[in-house]
Amino acid sequence: MIIETERLELIPLSPSQLKSWVEDISCLEKELNVTYEAEPMEGFFLEIVRGQLIKTINDPENYVWHSFWFLIRKSDRVVVGSADFKDVPNNNKEVEIGYGLGKKFEHNGYMTEAVKAMCNWAMGQKSIKHVIAETDIDGFSSQHILQRCGFKQYKQSETLWWKL
Repeated sequence: MIIETERLELIPLSPSQLKSWVEDISCLEKELNVTYEAEPMEGFFLEIVRGQLIKTINDPENYVWHSFWFLIRKSDRVVVGSADFKDVPNNNKEVEIGYGLGKKFEHNGYMTEAVKAMCNWAMGQKSIKHVIAETDIDGFSSQHILQRCGFKQYKQSETLWWKL
């Protein structure tokens, strides 16, 4: 499955591709014919991806809700970022979206374009009524992306919660 926008292709990584991303990114680059220039695969981010990999292995038929989606710039096949739905839809038919962009690609509208496309896809699934997202209170760039995509803030604690 591929979601296309004006400038991007959004591709959900299969469980085996997600494993390659964690273990041998050059192999994945070759398989997808891309150059990876998004978030560095290290530290806390690498641990998040490993956690999602376990979910894709344990629940392969729902991998699109667990895996990461590569955001591939069409013009040169560069992976500028990634996004994911953090789990299968909950009992309220909500699914949480998360996303990240390589530093050098920030402030070009790529993430807004990708989040809109992923949310449109998700809202077209019968199991979804809302897409939700969490941001840091001082995560203004992420908050602006969500606002441009039509999200409204609905809860605040140590973080802000948004709903589409």
